[in-house]
Amino acid sequence: MSDVMSKEQRSRLMSRVRGRNTRFELDFLRHVSAELYPLGYRYRKHCRHVFGTPDIVFTRYKLVVFLDSDFWHGKNYAKLADKMNLFWREKIERNIERDREVNRKLRREGWTVLRFGERQVEKSPLLMVERIKDALAKR
Repeated sequence: MSDVMSKEQRSRLMSRVRGRNTRFELDFLRHVSAELYPLGYRYRKHCRHVFGTPDIVFTRYKLVVFLDSDFWHGKNYAKLADKMNLFWREKIERNIERDREVNRKLRREGWTVLRFGERQVEKSPLLMVERIKDALAKR
């Protein structure tokens, strides 16, 4: 199945897809700040010196949090794969593999890695904050 858009249309559309400071990410960060900042936990956003550029990094505790978009990171991929053309299947499969590589490398370096999907964060952000708090307490 070929792409239904021209190369220029696809380029214009894809240029509008953002990987940082998405709405669900900013909403979640408000919860993280409200719950963890008063407890003395400090974090950095999109820390480039940590492999994989995690969305949230607690450097002192060697804890990283990735906030993954459901589509781009292959949530429900098994259901959607048959409907996708080859380009999108390869792209999402590569994203899934890259996530595994990043997780492996960070864990080998002693980091704790947490990954939350978009739907998880939107459905129960405070539960995800609790999971971060628990991981920080164990470090």
